Amino acid sequence: MKTARKVVAELLVSMQQNGSYSNIALDNALTREKLPPRDRAFASMLFYGVIERRMTLDYIIRLYSSTEFDNIDIDVLQLLRMGLYQLLYTAVPESAAVNESVELAPQNRKGFVNGILRSFIRSGKIIDYKDLEGIPKLSVQYSCPRWLIKKWTGMFGEEQTVKILQDSFGRPPLFVRVNTLKCTSEELIAKFAKEKITAVPNKLIPDCLELGRVTGIESTKAYRDGLFHVQDISSQLCCLIAKPTFNETVIDVCAAPGGKSFTMAQLMANRGKLLSCDLYDGRVSMIKKGAQRLGIDIITAEVHDATEYDESLPLADKVLCDVVCSGLGVIRRKPEIKYKEMKNLEQLPILQGHILKTAARYVKQGGTLVYSTCTLNRDENESVVEKFLSENPDFAPVVLPLGIDGIEEQCMRTFLPSVTGGDGFFAATLRRVR
Repeated sequence: MKTARKVVAELLVSMQQNGSYSNIALDNALTREKLPPRDRAFASMLFYGVIERRMTLDYIIRLYSSTEFDNIDIDVLQLLRMGLYQLLYTAVPESAAVNESVELAPQNRKGFVNGILRSFIRSGKIIDYKDLEGIPKLSVQYSCPRWLIKKWTGMFGEEQTVKILQDSFGRPPLFVRVNTLKCTSEELIAKFAKEKITAVPNKLIPDCLELGRVTGIESTKAYRDGLFHVQDISSQLCCLIAKPTFNETVIDVCAAPGGKSFTMAQLMANRGKLLSCDLYDGRVSMIKKGAQRLGIDIITAEVHDATEYDESLPLADKVLCDVVCSGLGVIRRKPEIKYKEMKNLEQLPILQGHILKTAARYVKQGGTLVYSTCTLNRDENESVVEKFLSENPDFAPVVLPLGIDGIEEQCMRTFLPSVTGGDGFFAATLRRVR
């Protein structure tokens, strides 16, 4: 059986070569290797930690390496990152961090790996930022590209940007939405307690619980009984902003995996009509299975392309348009996202604007259109909405109050992790006035 460190080393090499998503790659590897629970937890921590801190770790390697950084073999580079991460950010004994890294290194590079790690230990494990100040220093300190820090600083200011950077590290909290069609929050908390799972009510919104550390949430009896679904609090807030109510017609144009549709159906007391759309059969099937598990009858899940208007769809009281985005609000869940090049994001607003314009055609007069993303990027958020409003006089901004401290009562709202405790999110509410 492979050790946890061996699994992580191979996985990091594969990710760098293939560019796969971290969560999917890790889940597949852990399923395949069948590590014991303790090793699984260590592997997950080390894997995500190295990705989160990659730029910081590479900065240190450059300081101590006698070999040009670009000439270091990829497998050796991952071992150095893993060793330095353990030395800097974990309670792993220094001897274990060094010796295990050296053990995994090729025979002709063991001395190289050992030398860098032990030199860093002799330095007191202190990062020398030399003459770095401002954004360049923040970039190394928080392992975030300069272009992204500059963008966030322009949007939120330096103090709030530092908070966003700080909140981008560590294990994200696990939020669930109580299925109010079947139970209350108190009843679900009691059910969780029987399965030795800690659950506490969220202080911002009702029927939202935060769970303690748990593995295999889908194997719990409460899950099988359809008493909840997993959904980040910011995503739940988006549904509360939409304010769907019973007997309305609602369309969720980019619905998979279905969390927002499920929450909206529960807010509607399972009365009315909710059309839940996505582009692929497999993802639509996922929505159908989720609705069945939760006992939701009003959801009709169908394959639809959000970029193309479908005249067979009905006019709706509420249309939710949660578009594909850069994901800069969920870096804590997928840390590799922050290493994308800025040019890779430049075409997204065009697609997002097209989806929003198409979704607007389904809104009846007096109805509400909600545009949302899980990114913190004005180009994909406010700018897309502002352009849409300038080109569509039939729509006007509208404020649907939430009454939550720290979340502005405006047409366009940004949910920051420092306020909600969840993902970074954006939502705008628009009304068809004629």
